[in-house]
Amino acid sequence: MTGIPSSERLQITIFGKTNSGKSSLFNALLSSDISIVSEVPGTTADPVRKAVEIPGAGPCVIVDTAGFDDLSSDLGRMRVGKTRKVVPETDVAVLLFTGPDDMEKEWYRFLKKCGVAVIPVISIPDMDADHAGEAIQGRTEALKAICSETPLVVNPLTGSGLDAVFRVIGEYSSANTSAGPVTGDLVKAGDTVLLVMPQDSEAPAGRLILPQSRTLRDLMDIGCTAVCCTADMAAASLKSLSSPPDMIITDSQVFPEVYAVKPEKSRITSFSILFAAYKGDIGLLMTGTGKLSGLKSDAHILIAEACAHVPLHEDIGRVKIPALLRRRLGDGIVIDTVSGKDFPDDLSGYDIVIHCGACMFGRKYVMRRLAQASLQGVPVTNYGLVLAWSAGILDKVEIPGYSRR
Repeated sequence: MTGIPSSERLQITIFGKTNSGKSSLFNALLSSDISIVSEVPGTTADPVRKAVEIPGAGPCVIVDTAGFDDLSSDLGRMRVGKTRKVVPETDVAVLLFTGPDDMEKEWYRFLKKCGVAVIPVISIPDMDADHAGEAIQGRTEALKAICSETPLVVNPLTGSGLDAVFRVIGEYSSANTSAGPVTGDLVKAGDTVLLVMPQDSEAPAGRLILPQSRTLRDLMDIGCTAVCCTADMAAASLKSLSSPPDMIITDSQVFPEVYAVKPEKSRITSFSILFAAYKGDIGLLMTGTGKLSGLKSDAHILIAEACAHVPLHEDIGRVKIPALLRRRLGDGIVIDTVSGKDFPDDLSGYDIVIHCGACMFGRKYVMRRLAQASLQGVPVTNYGLVLAWSAGILDKVEIPGYSRR
């Protein structure tokens, strides 16, 4: 369970005012004292994350945040900024109400507007939920008028009410967690698949990167025969097979080399394209790819990579794709690069966004980014699609769930 990446986990984030009991509830949900609990305001600064297995929901990550009312100082406002940044990656928000007051109402509406499922909770660590009395009843009725649902009453100290929180999380997971392999509808049991996986300086020592390992595992689960090789061994690996593979899945950076040795009967795609379809809206990304040819020599382009890492001399997002674009469009283009969660709110100054496969992000987070760009009229494409377009084989590659008709 601990080996499951965060991007494949349901993210549950606890929101609330300072000293509303967020950290106590966080610890109670985990059955462990992870977050420091204190009456001192601002004890929780940066979001605190912990992976957990929740019955009925499976692998999840629970996040504790700073109080969203901590606005009295520059440091407090920085904490609130960190809390806001967690919202786009959140699947389920556990929102603690102490009032309700205007700020809690504002955050409830904000979370719902962002497409986040919200569980309204009244935390009563100082009394038993069964004997909370008229005060709790009054707060419950007030919250029902705001949320159109009955809030859950939880006592983190006794554990009362936690089962109800887990039940609602499980119900959300069952209704919203997408199933299926990253390869989508491209392969079936009995197929032979050649995986071309360059192990350059960007590859971690002793292990495969997430797109490679995840794809390999999915192929095994489907019942495929998977053959793995590096790019320089692609031709030799193909010759060693008794018949051409049904599918070739390659690193996008070596599309031209692998396509050049591909048997006519073998279909081809890339890890980045697989993840673009698995994590995002492939139709929207294909539409964005169609805008590449119309870019002008002074185009302003944003390259967004999910991984936050030290750039290397052969970095795909900071070196290879920019060089490719300058060869096609000229040196007058302007390219900005962002990594990790640093994605601009205002995209209106860009002619196109080129996003990585986003294997490190959850699908909901990626879809929110795509929706943000779409609302601002900015086309978005993907690393793998750009590299296929550049190699002149975009119409030859296989794309899960996408029909060219």
